[in-house]
Amino acid sequence: AAANLQHPNIVAIHEVGEHEGQHYFSMDYVAGKSLAAILRDGALPSAKAAAYLKSMAQAIDYAHQRGTLHRDLKPSNVLIDEHDRPRITDFGLATRFEHDDGLTQTGAVMGTPAYMPPEQATGRREQLGPHSDVYSLGAILYEMLTGRPPFRGETADETMRKVVEDFPEAPRQINPHVPTDLVTICLKCLEKRPERRYSSANCWSEI
Repeated sequence: AAANLQHPNIVAIHEVGEHEGQHYFSMDYVAGKSLAAILRDGALPSAKAAAYLKSMAQAIDYAHQRGTLHRDLKPSNVLIDEHDRPRITDFGLATRFEHDDGLTQTGAVMGTPAYMPPEQATGRREQLGPHSDVYSLGAILYEMLTGRPPFRGETADETMRKVVEDFPEAPRQINPHVPTDLVTICLKCLEKRPERRYSSANCWSEI
């Protein structure tokens, strides 16, 4: 999936093959830190968070237009390069949503609990679509604005339960400096029901 995506905010895959029985792929080298490493120091300024998310969303919309879902968007899968540009990587769980590749059985839960949408947390594969990656973008935005993911439990199972059943704490209760417009966008991305989220990542084009 990733080898077919050539976008300035996606880490490019150059070659996929096998050498002496060992499968390999080669990709861009990105000098810099992951977004997860940067967020260890706390929330980002709102303007920077919005700028990062706009670039990420444009890249994900590009992938969606080519029929590819990422399914594991999270801060550790976003690299910030030497030009302060986010680059999305690790399409290891990506799938083609225009045809079922059968790589994941129905009911299997794959991904990172704190950033996956409810339909993914409950294994409802048939409900996955661009709106699922939109949810994960909202979860990343939430952490950039508040310094923590929208849901966090003691265990992976507890985190997934919170994703399915609970509502995130209002971002302005954690960081009162977050602009109201960004809060609105963030919480719409994090809606439990897919049809209540933005239907595509292209919604960020107006930011």
